[in-house]
Amino acid sequence: MPRLRIAAAVLILIGLAIMGARLLPIYLDNMRLQSYVERITQNADNLTRPDDALRVAVLDKAAFLGLPVKAENVRIKRSEETVRIDVRYIVRVDFPMYTVDLHFYPGAGSRP
Repeated sequence: MPRLRIAAAVLILIGLAIMGARLLPIYLDNMRLQSYVERITQNADNLTRPDDALRVAVLDKAAFLGLPVKAENVRIKRSEETVRIDVRYIVRVDFPMYTVDLHFYPGAGSRP
């Protein structure tokens, strides 16, 4: 009986490691996109760039990272002295007998 418990525990740990190996790169790419969006909003030159140019920059970075971000997922809000970029997207990850949708919301705003 103790061998069966040990074998079950090892299988569970292997399963968790496999799940972590599949999910970790997605979370790291989201962090890279978040950092990129923060850099864009903090750059004073980007305050005068058109919304479409900012949107294309975010979409290009997301495509480079392999993230499924579409133009309608990138929202840009402006005030007189600030710009805010919010990105919302979903990554579907398929596991054997299980599918999970990961929802991400990277965003950042400049400070006056």
